[in-house]
Amino acid sequence: MTQRQAPSQMEQRQALSRKEQASRKESRQAPSQKDHRQAPLAKDHRQAPSQKDVAELAGVSSQTVSRVVNNRTNVDAQTRERVLTAMRVLGYWTNGAARTLATGQSRAFGLISFDLSAHGNARTIEAIAAAAQEAEYSVNIVGISAATEEAVQRAYARLTSQAVDGVVLIEARILDTATVHLPTSVPVVIADGDPGRNFPAVDTNQAAGARDATQHLLDLGHRTVWHVAGPRDSHAALRRAAAWHATLKEHRRMIPPLLYGDWSAESGLAAGRTLAERDDVTAIFAANDHMALGIIRALREAGHAIPGDVSIVGFDDVREASCFLPPLTTIHQDFEAVGRRCVELLLDQVTRRGEMPGGTIASISPRLVERASTAPPRGH
Repeated sequence: MTQRQAPSQMEQRQALSRKEQASRKESRQAPSQKDHRQAPLAKDHRQAPSQKDVAELAGVSSQTVSRVVNNRTNVDAQTRERVLTAMRVLGYWTNGAARTLATGQSRAFGLISFDLSAHGNARTIEAIAAAAQEAEYSVNIVGISAATEEAVQRAYARLTSQAVDGVVLIEARILDTATVHLPTSVPVVIADGDPGRNFPAVDTNQAAGARDATQHLLDLGHRTVWHVAGPRDSHAALRRAAAWHATLKEHRRMIPPLLYGDWSAESGLAAGRTLAERDDVTAIFAANDHMALGIIRALREAGHAIPGDVSIVGFDDVREASCFLPPLTTIHQDFEAVGRRCVELLLDQVTRRGEMPGGTIASISPRLVERASTAPPRGH
């Protein structure tokens, strides 16, 4: 009997190669159990829920889902709730409006302002945006040029069509009407104004700031105080001018004629040149810091020393006020506090934590910041 020889190393390698090829071929032809289990999961992860999926889960047509998403009124309340529940279950969002429909909140506030470039408005908007961000809200801003109630109503409609949770209206007092009439579909808060007491309002105590500015100059020994007021249609300017007038009257001082500016340094320069021609001007209260800057230039160009010949007080405490020459004595407005309070009042209404009836006014106190632009009059 012939003894069988052991396979050579070459034959062993060839046999292993044939087995590996067969194994790879078998793997391609028949996926493993693991592959079968994972494939559907990967497919589900890639596919977002569709409008059809919502319709099937809610037991309605796709057209009905579309009506609910677009907030149409021809859907009964029970059907609408079934669709919204299906949207929440599936995580179906077509846009921000659909998310608002299902959750009841958009996490966005609207803001309407007449002059986005004015310092007070810009700082208020900045503060509101910062406070809203802390509360995890965004802010949609609409600027309008016409100071009319109709323009405000159009801006309000534009914002509410974006499904905002509340609206802040800045400086409503400059409108062509004594009150603001807006729908009550979302909460409204007024900043820097008292709009006929229809809505909650937040404002710096303009009168207190103007009194402090005027009183400071009188306490230094000045016989009277001249005033360069802001625009005639500005709520803040009117309140400051009225308080200046009342303070002089209270102390039985001569009340000089008012001069007006438009908040700009250029308008302050023009008013300052008028005042520089008089020899009885020793103290000036400017309705804002930018006009004060123009007044200072006019006085210096006319040869007047500040505060040696004329003292001057501003209002706002802009970031550059300490860098004026000389550094400006002024009234500091806490714009950050105004912004925080506006957002707090909106959130109180949105979350139903508190009822804020129309006419509620949150007053933010300003403070006098004494610097080098004021001093006793010569010979005092």
